Amino acid sequence: MKKPKTKPKFSAFSNFLWTVKMMTKYCKSALAITLLLVPIAVGLRYLEIYLPSLVVSEVTAGNQLSHALLSVGAVMLLMLCGYLLTQALGQIRTASMGVYRYKMTDLLTRKQLSLFYQTHERKDVRDLADRAVRATQMWNGAQPLTDMVYHSFGMAENLLGYLLFGSVISFASPWLVPILTVAPAVNYFATRAYNKWEYANRSHVWEVRRRLGYVEQVPDDFAAGKDIRIYSMASWLKECYKALSAEHTAWDKKETRKSFLSRIADLVVILLRDGGAYALLISMFASGEITVEQFVLYFAAISSFAGWVGGIISCWNALHSTSLQLCDFREYTEYPEEDGTGEAKAEDHLHTPPEITFRNVSYRYHGAEEDTLHDLSFTVKAGEKLALVGLNGAGKTTLVKLLCGLYAPTEGEILYNGVPLSHFKREDYYRLISPVFQDVRTAFFSLAETVSCASLENTDLEKAEACLRRAGLGEKIDSLPQGILTRLNKAVNKEGTELSGGEAQKLMLARALYKDAPLLILDEPTAALDPLAESRIYTEFNQMAKEKTSLFISHRLASTAFCHRILLLEKGVIAEEGSHAELLAKGGKYKELFDIQSCWYRDDEEGGARA
Repeated sequence: MKKPKTKPKFSAFSNFLWTVKMMTKYCKSALAITLLLVPIAVGLRYLEIYLPSLVVSEVTAGNQLSHALLSVGAVMLLMLCGYLLTQALGQIRTASMGVYRYKMTDLLTRKQLSLFYQTHERKDVRDLADRAVRATQMWNGAQPLTDMVYHSFGMAENLLGYLLFGSVISFASPWLVPILTVAPAVNYFATRAYNKWEYANRSHVWEVRRRLGYVEQVPDDFAAGKDIRIYSMASWLKECYKALSAEHTAWDKKETRKSFLSRIADLVVILLRDGGAYALLISMFASGEITVEQFVLYFAAISSFAGWVGGIISCWNALHSTSLQLCDFREYTEYPEEDGTGEAKAEDHLHTPPEITFRNVSYRYHGAEEDTLHDLSFTVKAGEKLALVGLNGAGKTTLVKLLCGLYAPTEGEILYNGVPLSHFKREDYYRLISPVFQDVRTAFFSLAETVSCASLENTDLEKAEACLRRAGLGEKIDSLPQGILTRLNKAVNKEGTELSGGEAQKLMLARALYKDAPLLILDEPTAALDPLAESRIYTEFNQMAKEKTSLFISHRLASTAFCHRILLLEKGVIAEEGSHAELLAKGGKYKELFDIQSCWYRDDEEGGARA
């Protein structure tokens, strides 16, 4: 079993420099304000301890009331201006930080949308992405992206205050500074140990939370609602929720206990530290070494100095804790990309049907012990309609993802018109293919936008409607008051519409028609259709496939008869190859599977006739 990662990829200092770089790029105003607030905050804290001493000094010196009021009033006015400026700058900074968070969230989203699909599909990368998303959100009052700024400059503020106030109290006694400085080291090591434990266990804790979150969402899933009720799954889900909640609570208890112990150590240190300092100061006043106004000033300075020391330790620990969470964000957004060289251009291949060659292609999934595809070699001629058939797990979907450029071969290469796919930039290569996958996903856009995959302003509405009608959705759009402008998803759009499984597949077919790429790939496009609709789709497929190279995947072997050639995959290799008639004549595995499927249709016909 792989050991959990205990050492972060980036140091706190590296994350600080990265944060400054990002804020300089996206939000200079927030950075400038945060820097300006440091001396203002220290100056206000000094005025706070100086004011009581000034009042005592004016009273004991016997100065006139007007002089005292003028001196004290000037300091109070200065403090008031400082407080007002701090509040104003704080409000501006909060708004600017919102912009910074948006820019960082946008950076994360762009990575999620562009990351190489093969990498994106891996569980460890998906878990990293989940943790990166958390760094952009507010959790228990903590927000790593902005807290990195606050804690970093908070550290600078506390160091500046430490130097200023340390200079003040050193006039009382040179022993006060080391006493108040060394003692908090206990708290530092205690908190550091807790942060290291939390980081080392973050993957397991996050997995528990992710599974618990999934179970919490199941009751809200309409698609699962039918199964939950009919199969009486409520009790089972409750048990799952109870078990995961117990595991989550156990980890919460561990975190709370370890955090509590680190804070107890801090409390003990504070009592010993401050008690000793105050005892020394009282002793000095009693022996006449300092005056009453000096006592007031030093007493307040010690309290504030202790705060600065504690602030340094607190900011340092918070900085490291935040840095650990920011590591996940940076590690994901900076995850290395896999892309082609860009030597080949899609523009050179857009208007001719391609020849596709698989040359000794093997593929193994991340973490798997064996290849899913083994040394595949075959060629799809330009303009050919090729069918890919086989049982579940034969490797059909993997082969399609390789052809689509979503995976890269473990061994061997795939050629498009004689050009290796590795020579195309991925985004450029995608222009050459029009796939229709079995898994259908629709959003909340209009029918026209879903077909064009663009905004209405950039959609050819006439072409979109023609494609929708060719795909068999003419009656559907005629029944909608807004036609092709009707939006999907009633949960989001009040006047939206919901599509059946078959209608959604037709919508995806219309999308492929609209794109009109030279390579057409249909992965079980009729799985959710009735026989009549399926027949119409096959007719349309023949029209779509004209002047294109096409790959058709199906479990229904009878539907492959119109293809020029059929490849039967079995355990990741090509078991049989030929036309529908040739494979039936061979009497091999293809004929065996065809006979098994066709007997059900014959039995149904006979049963219907008897009825």
